[in-house]
Amino acid sequence: MQEQSFTITADTGVHARPATLLVNKAGQYESEVEISYNEKSVNLKSIMGVMSLGIPKGAEVKISATGSDEDEAIKGVTEVLKEHLGE
Repeated sequence: MQEQSFTITADTGVHARPATLLVNKAGQYESEVEISYNEKSVNLKSIMGVMSLGIPKGAEVKISATGSDEDEAIKGVTEVLKEHLGE
């Protein structure tokens, strides 16, 4: 299992457009990819799951991946997060 933590710096938090980018990127990998916020984890391949977290600006989130391509999954999702949402 690989994990990475981030702080959301986007003024609007994780809203529909960047959430879609994250879901699309996570969907490119075979590994199970999850995002965690406020002690709740959801499948990062599910737009409804990601949106249900209601992640605001300043939130600390954790991305985790488990599977055959977990390293690549974390790297790909990290790129999207850093480009559109946080650090």
